[in-house]
Amino acid sequence: MPTRNKPTSNHQFREARARTASLTHPKEGLSRQELAELVNDWVWKHHRTEVDFDRNYIGKIEQGVIRWPGTMCREALREILSVSADSELGFVNARARRQAVKLEEVDTAKRQKFIHTTFGGVSALLLAEPIAALLEDTTPDPIPTRVGASDIAQIRDATQTFTSWSHTYGGEAVLGVAMGQLRRAASLLKATCADQLRPELHAAVGHLAETVGYMALDAGAHAAARRALDLALACAEQAKDWNLRALTLSSMAELAFSTGQPDEGLTLAEHALVRPDWLTPARRSLMHTDRARALAKMRRVQDTLTAVGTADEHFAHATPDTEPSSMAGYTDALHAFYTGKLLADLATLGRDPGEAITRLTTAAAGLPESRTRSRAVCLTKLSTVTMVTGDPRQAVAIGNEALQIAGTLRSHHTTEDLCELFRHAAAHQNLGDVAELRHRIRTLVCTNHPENHSLDDFSGTQD
Repeated sequence: MPTRNKPTSNHQFREARARTASLTHPKEGLSRQELAELVNDWVWKHHRTEVDFDRNYIGKIEQGVIRWPGTMCREALREILSVSADSELGFVNARARRQAVKLEEVDTAKRQKFIHTTFGGVSALLLAEPIAALLEDTTPDPIPTRVGASDIAQIRDATQTFTSWSHTYGGEAVLGVAMGQLRRAASLLKATCADQLRPELHAAVGHLAETVGYMALDAGAHAAARRALDLALACAEQAKDWNLRALTLSSMAELAFSTGQPDEGLTLAEHALVRPDWLTPARRSLMHTDRARALAKMRRVQDTLTAVGTADEHFAHATPDTEPSSMAGYTDALHAFYTGKLLADLATLGRDPGEAITRLTTAAAGLPESRTRSRAVCLTKLSTVTMVTGDPRQAVAIGNEALQIAGTLRSHHTTEDLCELFRHAAAHQNLGDVAELRHRIRTLVCTNHPENHSLDDFSGTQD
């Protein structure tokens, strides 16, 4: 019977802790308990998430039992221990390393087949070079010195491919490939380009950057998301594409919400509405929905309801013929989903849940199969608000449907919403089917994100 290799102690991490001065004994290094408490405080301050790391968890890191802590934990440890990279703390993503080794073992013919099977058609031709470069770890082909219409078309094709992949499988699946493609596209901005094509080039790169930025956000890679979205905003300004600018500011607001900064999210949403006459009705609707999300997170209930009403009014005037391609999928169902999500947050705080349930039910029935991530989040939110305000057994039925869909995704957003459902379901865990739902959530999250230790921390109890 095979045996596991004994974990290798993480000396880099232990040394980093030892050289960081203790708060109570400045001539000594941080104790394990002190470091754990600092991590808890940092995560709450920056993410408004309660975790409960202790000295035992820190000890497991030093012993090498835990080699890749969760995203928020790594962020906190980098900041507290004054390092800029995970590798400086001896952290190793074993899963990513194993995947990379497996890919390295594939021969050239099989690699080409992999590329074609995964992306297909014209998109495969577009992505073959950056994927091959990643697999081969060789110098990529030179960047063209002159950019033409075909180069811009390829960037747009890449954006469509990654958008579709993100909706269907979540942002984590091919984020590395997407970032590589974005770096190549951004380098084209330095090439010679006809004056009449220059705005199109900036717009194309901007849309790709926004797409990749949202993928990074959905993967929990906040620093990468911020860099990509900064590029998208700069491109939008250069192209004078105000709908792209609003789309990017919307994603920036989402990033602010994800890092526990609703005030910043509100500022970004209102910044996009400085000239609402330059935006299409659907885009105005979405930005007012972002305002409502920020206000809901700040618990300004009446202001939230007013913002939702304004979003509804603008959406009522939207017509497909007047909307840009980036808003083509903004349907009645998606509008109900976005507004229903934020109303559900208010419902869990005590407001009447009727409108939230109505909107989320409408969205669940109308979202297309291709919107896998949105459907999973929608059903999870619906299960959560039902668990808190209605029949917990009905919530279990909805939650099981959400889990069935979520099992195909690699999405930080989906995981966080499942953790929220897990936490609220704790109040009814004396019911067997609720306890089983919580067990299924824990199993799925630990399978897809083995570094995630937030479930027990959220619940305050053990199943």
